[in-house]
Amino acid sequence: MKYLFSILSSLIVVFGQTQAADKPNVIFILADDFGIGNVGCYGSDHYKTPQLDKLAAEGTRFTQCFTAALCGPSRAMIMTGRYAFRNGSSNQDACMVMPNKELQLARVFKSAGYDTSFIGKWGQLPGDPDEAGFDDYLRFNGSGVYWSRKPEKLEKYLMNGQEKELGVKEYMPDLMHERAVRFLKASQDKPFFLYYSLVHVHGDIQPTPDSAADSKDLFGDNILYMDKLVGKLVAELEALKLREKTLIIFMGDNGTGKGQTPLSTIGGRALSGMKGSMLECGGLVPMIANWPGKTPAGKVSAELIDSSDFLTTFAELSGGALPKDTIFDGQSMASQLRGEAGTPREWVFNQLAAMWYVRDAKWKLNEKNELYDMCEAPFAEKLVTGDHPARAKLAAVLAKLNPAGGIPDSGDGTGRHANKDKKKKGEEPMKKPEAPPTKPLTAEEQERATKFDKLDEAKTGKITRDYYTTHQSDAAAAAERFDKYDSDKDGLVSREEYILKGKTPKK
Repeated sequence: MKYLFSILSSLIVVFGQTQAADKPNVIFILADDFGIGNVGCYGSDHYKTPQLDKLAAEGTRFTQCFTAALCGPSRAMIMTGRYAFRNGSSNQDACMVMPNKELQLARVFKSAGYDTSFIGKWGQLPGDPDEAGFDDYLRFNGSGVYWSRKPEKLEKYLMNGQEKELGVKEYMPDLMHERAVRFLKASQDKPFFLYYSLVHVHGDIQPTPDSAADSKDLFGDNILYMDKLVGKLVAELEALKLREKTLIIFMGDNGTGKGQTPLSTIGGRALSGMKGSMLECGGLVPMIANWPGKTPAGKVSAELIDSSDFLTTFAELSGGALPKDTIFDGQSMASQLRGEAGTPREWVFNQLAAMWYVRDAKWKLNEKNELYDMCEAPFAEKLVTGDHPARAKLAAVLAKLNPAGGIPDSGDGTGRHANKDKKKKGEEPMKKPEAPPTKPLTAEEQERATKFDKLDEAKTGKITRDYYTTHQSDAAAAAERFDKYDSDKDGLVSREEYILKGKTPKK
């Protein structure tokens, strides 16, 4: 009997060790405005990513991972595991007022006993990271925070509720990396979850610490520096002897920004769609999973994934609990990450504003009942007219989801920030657009007025720095122009400021 008890005890210990080994640390790395045309292992013609390529070679690269086509809605789907018509996150502004209880990602890990940390971009989600279950956080405001450009106006960021200033010689991505390493060291004896939301490669694109003074490719510099930081993080895990216990997932939050698409080609071919677009590469993003000894090495998977899947996947891997009274749209891919067969998705759903589509491996059907043949994706998508079996199949999926019956879009139809002046609760509605100068416009000024009206899709009479730089071919040069035009330094350029290039109008 004593011998039998000893055997049973040994089995319990072995079983417990196996369970612990199957309960990984998780590092989720989210790159900003980083599409498949920017990654070496996806076939990028112009950009090199040796560290990401190594992660893919030693892990699994997914070629059909979809998310929403703008930062806020994408991050909301990742954090909630729910589609936009359920959680109300169909546009950038709506994401910021979404109920905090929707943000379940860190809470799932906390319920399983994990230490949790959020580092990076948070501004398009409600509240602060600690209110959503993160023990530790560093968050910066807005997007594209690399350096403090002006000594008299330092960039501010929050670290566990304490406001700090980014020194004139500090580089935010390096600061974030240092914080990530500190968290890994502090939590190395417990299971941990790190949500690492990168600055790279959102505009304004600025020189990196490694950029040559005369660099002609700052975007490429930024991709390479981001890649370097990923490699440094992996090296830290190895030094701490945590590599075998840690699942790393790297993905982009949406497609490449408009200004960077001309060079974001694969095999000499332009991609269909970009950030903010409902075409293929608005929402198709790179995704790499690496868990030594678990995730198959060198595998390229064409299984369909949408970003609602991460929450349910992490709940299964960690043993964390999800609320039972909530509909979640994700389908766990934990089995696939362990190298098992699993149950692949048959379709993915994507939404931005009141636009949406459902897509399977070969076909896409949108809210207008337009059916597209996707056999040439990601380079082209062909409209198909008339009856087709795929139309009925995908229409049945949309009918069951019923996105039109969910929370309606509250924006201007683009999914972008419709009116930045109304963001803060209690502010007065935005004033009517300023009238153009009373003096008759010159031919050059009339041309600039026409350009502004084309840029000002929301017809608010003002454009933001972020919006302007992402709609120009050279984001860095555009940022300098914007600062020049913004004569009252309110962070917005009015129609008059744009027409006059920031100069005071002559009376």
